[in-house]
Amino acid sequence: MASPYFPDDRSMHERMLAGAPYLADDPRLEEMNTRAELLTERYNATSVTERERRRELLAELLGTVGAGVVIRPPLRVDYGVNLHVGERTFANVNLVALDCAPIRIGADVQIGPDVQLLTATHPLEPGPRRDKWEGARPISIGDNVWLGGGVIVGPGVSIGENTVVGAGAVVVSDLPADVVAVGVPARVVRDLPADPDGGWSRIAVEGA
Repeated sequence: MASPYFPDDRSMHERMLAGAPYLADDPRLEEMNTRAELLTERYNATSVTERERRRELLAELLGTVGAGVVIRPPLRVDYGVNLHVGERTFANVNLVALDCAPIRIGADVQIGPDVQLLTATHPLEPGPRRDKWEGARPISIGDNVWLGGGVIVGPGVSIGENTVVGAGAVVVSDLPADVVAVGVPARVVRDLPADPDGGWSRIAVEGA
């Protein structure tokens, strides 16, 4: 579909995956979104005793899901297929993952309650925004990251392995590996020391 703002013959699905502006009310994207909403509705209705059923639904909903992954309902996604979760990752209740672009979560990640992973963007210009054009940029979260409760990760952000993000932080730019970041916007406040013996760190992160 051509546009006076973004002339292009690619499908909206192709545009979305390429990071180009697209219209979310495209029939193909609406079909994918409806599928995801139905699967998340079933997932969120499961009992805590239905662990095998939860695993089956996650495997059907997500692009990839590693062994030992636990995501406590409720979960919200846009498409599901663009969300990839590594082994042994744990996400507490109310994870929102707007996976219009790929969201890649590493292994052994800890995600607190009410975390939002938001790939979606909208034009600053009023015309295309009024006409419902939008975009998306991928999110990458490295192995062994800890996101405290209420953290928001914005479009295009990468977080390096082992990094800790304190509760309520808003991450709008990349964070390196092995640091602690807090605040709005999130800023690095200290480095994390190497822990070769795998023991507990003495560093405590208030509110993380």
